[in-house]
Amino acid sequence: MPKQKTRKAVSKRFKVTKGGKVLRTTASRRHMATGKTRKRKRQLRGSALASPADSLNMKKMVPYG
Repeated sequence: MPKQKTRKAVSKRFKVTKGGKVLRTTASRRHMATGKTRKRKRQLRGSALASPADSLNMKKMVPYG
């Protein structure tokens, strides 16, 4: 039986927690930073949980992680 392949792009962007939830980085932080307040940029530093609808697909793309 062949092994499943991991989607490398997905494995670099998302992380599956021990409980099975999917972590993602927050959006809107890459560019145009001068137009955003300090508070907003500081709050965008952390990670967020992906929606349950999307996380099912992501878990299929990263079967071993």
